[in-house]
Amino acid sequence: MLIEVIHILILLFMVVSAVIAVLIRDLLASAVALAAMSLLLSLEFYILHAPDVAIAQAGVGACLSTAILIIAIRSTKNKEDEV
Repeated sequence: MLIEVIHILILLFMVVSAVIAVLIRDLLASAVALAAMSLLLSLEFYILHAPDVAIAQAGVGACLSTAILIIAIRSTKNKEDEV
């Protein structure tokens, strides 16, 4: 009973963070919301007894992808700054 509630809460928070990542205007905050969704997905994999997939998701999905997105966002210029 408790494990089903935990699964539902994690999935609900995943959907909320994904919607936040899509709707928010700030790209850096959107990347952080996407990283939070990826970490929640990693936690879900771990709860489902797939620790190897959870480690891969945490390493690649949350850390590496977020780092690449943040580097790409930092290297671009904002159009409002150019005016």
